[in-house]
Amino acid sequence: MSSPKILVSAKPKKENYINAINGVGAIPCLNDEYDDSFDGLVLCGGSDIHPSYYNEEMDGSRNIDEARDKQEFALLKAFVEAGKPVLGICRGCQLINIFFGGTLYQDIANAKEHSSSECDLVHNAKAEKGSVIAELYGEIFPINSAHHQAIKKLGDNLKITMLSEDETVIEGIEHTSLPIFAVQWHPERMCFEKQRSDTVDGAKIFEYFVGICKKQ
Repeated sequence: MSSPKILVSAKPKKENYINAINGVGAIPCLNDEYDDSFDGLVLCGGSDIHPSYYNEEMDGSRNIDEARDKQEFALLKAFVEAGKPVLGICRGCQLINIFFGGTLYQDIANAKEHSSSECDLVHNAKAEKGSVIAELYGEIFPINSAHHQAIKKLGDNLKITMLSEDETVIEGIEHTSLPIFAVQWHPERMCFEKQRSDTVDGAKIFEYFVGICKKQ
């Protein structure tokens, strides 16, 4: 088949996602709306999601982009209804959790261990047996980290696939029946020209995702 077309929802930093998707042989497309030609959706990192989406008041959330929130929830709804694959990264992971009825910690207690204004931090994470992530990377492995929010209540029909090594932060989720999975970290900053010697290769995430898109 021809190369899958992947809708990339990223504002404003798009280059790393585009390079990662190009690197695994798919076609990245920047678009604000769904159409049937897209084979998959990548929900990217960025600003916090307004807590009204999970029925909370502002309590540590910042840099809200309400227009982006509205657009990305609509995109996710369209891809879910079409049964097409979705990959969530950082903010995208949180958005997927909220979409399925979950909530977030608006400012995690150990945020300094997971985010820095200067660079990505690195810490170990552990994958749940039988998960996509475990198949790709094994049980314990190093990842990058750049977030101050995290999943609190897990959304309906989602399962945890990864935790931080100290088990305080959910680092990955999968849907139990739909082709949807997500990570709290940034594989697009761990692959190809961004590949790091102190983390695993983020390209495996994108290779797996594009493989699902081809099968669909």
